[in-house]
Amino acid sequence: MDGLDEMKQQSESIVTDGPLKGLVVLDLGTMIAGPFCGTLLADFGADVIKVEHPEHGDPIRAWTPMAEGQSLWWKVIGRNKRLITLDLSKSRGAELLLELARRADVVIENFRPGTIEKWGIGFTDLQRVNPGIVLVRISGYGQTGPYSGRPGYGTCAEAMSGIPAFTGFADRPPQLSAFPLADCIAGTFGTFSAMMAIYSRDHAGGVGQEIDISLFEPLFRLIDAQVVGYDKLGLIKKRLGNRLEEDSPRNAYETSDGKYVTLSASSPRTWERLARAIGRPDLVRNPKFINNAARCANSDELEQIIAQWHRERTLADVLAIFEESDVVAGPIYDIAAIFEDAHYRVREAIIDVPDQDFGRLRMQNVVPKFSRTPGRIRHTGLAKGENNEEVYLGMFGMTADEYSSLRQAGVV
Repeated sequence: MDGLDEMKQQSESIVTDGPLKGLVVLDLGTMIAGPFCGTLLADFGADVIKVEHPEHGDPIRAWTPMAEGQSLWWKVIGRNKRLITLDLSKSRGAELLLELARRADVVIENFRPGTIEKWGIGFTDLQRVNPGIVLVRISGYGQTGPYSGRPGYGTCAEAMSGIPAFTGFADRPPQLSAFPLADCIAGTFGTFSAMMAIYSRDHAGGVGQEIDISLFEPLFRLIDAQVVGYDKLGLIKKRLGNRLEEDSPRNAYETSDGKYVTLSASSPRTWERLARAIGRPDLVRNPKFINNAARCANSDELEQIIAQWHRERTLADVLAIFEESDVVAGPIYDIAAIFEDAHYRVREAIIDVPDQDFGRLRMQNVVPKFSRTPGRIRHTGLAKGENNEEVYLGMFGMTADEYSSLRQAGVV
């Protein structure tokens, strides 16, 4: 079989519905953490039914950036979902949600703990109508503990995780991320947690379970060595800007044309290649820089040498030298540079998709890439209640009169 035949066979074996075709998910969440979890599942083929309040909708619809009165953020986080409206606080709304849950595999919510129980759609209620249901619960501080009742946003959760305390420069305040880091990481944890619970259900008796995810704990999980380091040695990581205590050199270096390059050279081979590239092979034999531990101990001096070398050259010159020398380095991109980058383009990291309001929109593609059952973007975030009739008249089999009365009562 030649290469073309093999490519054709692989192409014909691709299933475009995604690996989660047949999985039914109810996304009750608002804003980012819960809905992001739902979006990731929808990207890979799950039938995600997004529930919004009939009057208010999801508050993310009002988040900037806005274009022609439409939230562009919503277009991304609302993609690939069927949208219905339902007032969960009304008794009839809760009844309809439980009817939907009979047909679902996963329910996602990110309300304050106790809210869905108050509405009569807590885990016990869901499991009563569907023993196999998996409930993913994302909240600021988790379902238990002395802080569980507090309102929780990602900013406060990020602060509690410990990450800002060692992020930023020593002479400046702790640095928070400039995007909803805690929400997105919690949503990602929610996605793989849901699939682990589904696997357990389908291979161990058909019983679902409740998953408790806080916003702060997934971030806290990422700082492995700091916990054991404090436990055994009392170490408290300090702010060093773009440098690391454990790795030198490692920084963002400004070039003569005001651009920035970041590099890391902790292993012997990468350090040797860097030293040769900047015309200083003598540094490799210098006792101050002979290994990573020595370089970390003398990082101030080493950083001055490397920073000065960058300041004397343009970004293009630096990158050309480093590429020729196989140095581990790269430019710091802003979004404009990302849009122009050939690697992003070839990888199709940004994809052009149809949109009912703008005609076309470019947004992040589905991640990661699957060889046989890839995810795909079927549509962007739709209008509030776009799929009401499809779900209520089609899935439920309601009559037009029943649906109309529910609308008049503000239930849907």
